[in-house]
Amino acid sequence: MSVANEGQVMTPQDIAPHIENLRKQFQEVEQRLADPTLYTRLGELKKYSIEHQRLKEFLHLYERWTGTLAELGKNRALLAEENDEEMKALIAAEVAALEPAGAELENRVRLAMLPPDPDENRNIIVEIRPAAGGEESALFAGELFRLYTKYAEKRGWKLELLDCSGSDLGGIREAIFSLSGGRDVFAKMKYESGVHRVQRVPATETGGRIHTSTITVAVLPEAEEVEVEIRPEDIRIDTYRSGGAGGQKVNKTDSAVRITHLATGIVVTCQNERSQYKNKDVAMSVLKSRLYEHYRIEKEKENAKFSAEKKEIAWGSQIRSYVFQPYTMVKDHRNKFFVGNVQSVMDGDIDPFIESWLRFKWKGGTVAADADDEDL
Repeated sequence: MSVANEGQVMTPQDIAPHIENLRKQFQEVEQRLADPTLYTRLGELKKYSIEHQRLKEFLHLYERWTGTLAELGKNRALLAEENDEEMKALIAAEVAALEPAGAELENRVRLAMLPPDPDENRNIIVEIRPAAGGEESALFAGELFRLYTKYAEKRGWKLELLDCSGSDLGGIREAIFSLSGGRDVFAKMKYESGVHRVQRVPATETGGRIHTSTITVAVLPEAEEVEVEIRPEDIRIDTYRSGGAGGQKVNKTDSAVRITHLATGIVVTCQNERSQYKNKDVAMSVLKSRLYEHYRIEKEKENAKFSAEKKEIAWGSQIRSYVFQPYTMVKDHRNKFFVGNVQSVMDGDIDPFIESWLRFKWKGGTVAADADDEDL
């Protein structure tokens, strides 16, 4: 398919054959969903339901774009013919509002025409860990967990805590949780992977000095049962006593589980459940997701398709800073978008960052180093 290159204006005529093919695909999928026997094959039903929704949303987006372009063309024609200055001013204002809306919709259509990420509709497993900064890093890791909990609540997603270990001052050493219940869970959250940095006076600081700490967030697509095979000889399972709160609350049984995948060296631990069997099930689920992501990245490397985006969201990439002192700001280091209301972000308002990052990508943006980042 030949369409306008990035930076050039794309018209509906440029992609008319593509749109016609998508309309035919949409009709075919609707016919399949109308087949009563499909509902006995849940795997196929899920696949066609997702495809139906994707095509429906794209065609709706395309109609919005073409409708906006038609309205823009009509107003431009009226503007050229109108002699009354007051009317011309009103029409010009309408044109001024429609032009950026049309450009934005064009960028969204461009992105929607890209082949969908095969993992786009998966549920996810999120892992949060302190990196540099000691107890302050653990405290902020706990606040990040609260941030994502609030965000999940706003979107109506289900959050299930899989494993969590606390720090001495009420922070967390590690939190692993799953998010499900929305078709766009991975699509929204995958850009949160990376290093998050906080700058503030910690609760642990008695001298009023500003500290900088870092936390890592990993967002993993949940692996399906058939996608990752783990044989008993591929792993080593160790059990040990879970950490307790002290006194009578100490866990007296060896219920904590550590699973080591021998070929990759990936280690997963779980001690959140009282039952060793439940901890093992949770650890195996997390291990499968980590292996799925590991093998996917390895495959991309082998195929020389280790894209810029994958580098952008790698675990070691710094993506965002949260500045509490001496001023307030939250900044995305990938596209330099920032807001001044830190507390709103900490209460789960991260959609502006996700949307600005997507707009940045629609426009073909690439990650560049920010000379000012070290001054935050």
